[in-house]
Amino acid sequence: MSAARHFAFRPRFRGVAWTAIAVGGVLDAVALIVGLPWPAMATGVVGVALGSFYLVSPTWSLEVVVDDDALEVQQTGERRFRLGWHEVKEVVASPTTRTCFVDGGAPDRSLMVPGPGASAPYAIADKDALYDFIVAHVARDKIVEVALLESHAR
Repeated sequence: MSAARHFAFRPRFRGVAWTAIAVGGVLDAVALIVGLPWPAMATGVVGVALGSFYLVSPTWSLEVVVDDDALEVQQTGERRFRLGWHEVKEVVASPTTRTCFVDGGAPDRSLMVPGPGASAPYAIADKDALYDFIVAHVARDKIVEVALLESHAR
């Protein structure tokens, strides 16, 4: 039996968040220095707040833990769900983008491992290794390979 491997969720749009913080901060500074009206100041505060909230989101405390028996999603060490490899209904996988969707039978027991262009607001650290681990541990007859996940009809 192999040791459990951990894959942390990461913010996918860090650049956008930092840009919102920077533009909001500059707008606030200019509003204070030049004496712009309160809506300009409020707009800057909103930019700083939204960017900051994204970067400190509780989502970034999520992690995927895999071993030879199961895939598990945890948040700060507490189990959100555990899905044995034999319980997986289907894995839709794109070998070219290294993106996959693990269908656990319900939305709260499923996981998207996002690759380029995938519609997920998060990234997963070392996602290529996670993709390989999932594909290696799910029965071949449950894996549907596609060019792009969006092209898979449900």
